[in-house]
Amino acid sequence: MRVASVFERSMGPLNIDLLVLPDTNLILLASVIEPLRGANRISGNELYQWQIFSPDGLPVTTTSSIAIPVQGSLATAASNSPLFVLASYNWRQSATSSLKRQLSHAARHRPLIAGIESGTWLLAEASLLDGLSATVHWEDYEDFALAYPNVSSVKDRYVIDGKRLTTSGSLPTVDLMLELIRHRQGYSLALEVSRLFRYEQRQFHSEDRQPSGTATRCEDDRVSKALHFMEENIEQPLLLEKLARKVGVSARHLQDLFQASIGASPHEHYLALRLNAARRRVIETNFPFADIAAATGFNSASAFSRCYKQSYGESPTETRARLHHRVRAPGVRA
Repeated sequence: MRVASVFERSMGPLNIDLLVLPDTNLILLASVIEPLRGANRISGNELYQWQIFSPDGLPVTTTSSIAIPVQGSLATAASNSPLFVLASYNWRQSATSSLKRQLSHAARHRPLIAGIESGTWLLAEASLLDGLSATVHWEDYEDFALAYPNVSSVKDRYVIDGKRLTTSGSLPTVDLMLELIRHRQGYSLALEVSRLFRYEQRQFHSEDRQPSGTATRCEDDRVSKALHFMEENIEQPLLLEKLARKVGVSARHLQDLFQASIGASPHEHYLALRLNAARRRVIETNFPFADIAAATGFNSASAFSRCYKQSYGESPTETRARLHHRVRAPGVRA
């Protein structure tokens, strides 16, 4: 089934509207925003922007009694921005006829609507998940399945089904946002964002609907050891065959293990590690690109530049010039 167009490769900005309901957890809101903020920070670009709304236009009181300021109430005008509906507890108090009509209107005029944790219930109440697959917090799964027989309830961490998206909790939402970044800007940036939070993303095996499926942490010791060897050998990358011998498997089997554990090939992950290390040097130092290339395992500055541009959409020269200009411009914060 086709994934919403917002998951297509793009280096352009994406604006996301967040409708936050009262009694939402702070960590749930952060699970949406912080990976996007991290992507902006690491890339040096405003790849993602967001606005926060509430049902009544007033600040939202969270479960920790911290009020979240908002831009106002959700607009009824057509918009090209995806809409994320965030809820944790007491969602029924917000499920008014007026809000359900607003959500139905948004479904006709937005590229995607997401139910984040208990936001799934709101989408189901507005009949926006009928005939589709969706997930919800594990504590609510049985009740949800009984309440909405027209929805195919699944015990996944998150589900993308056409223009509908649902998550089952805060950490699964982080997984989702990393997946969004991976689709739009590539594996390298998504990996660096996850490493920014020292977060180990769970992997999903897609079948009928991508990228949904059974989640597993990287529990295979052989993959963990291979990841360690990669991180310890950035300057002189190990060949796949040598890496496989170090962890006691064949090269083909190691490739299979990587796909099953982290959803990427050893080559893709290794290259992303090296490019991320190189990008930090491009941004944070004035080292010649030939030196950066040598320090991150590339045969030449030209080979490094080609890989860099393919991954980040601009050359190392363009990155350095853009970010250095921004840092030096008066009144502009880095």
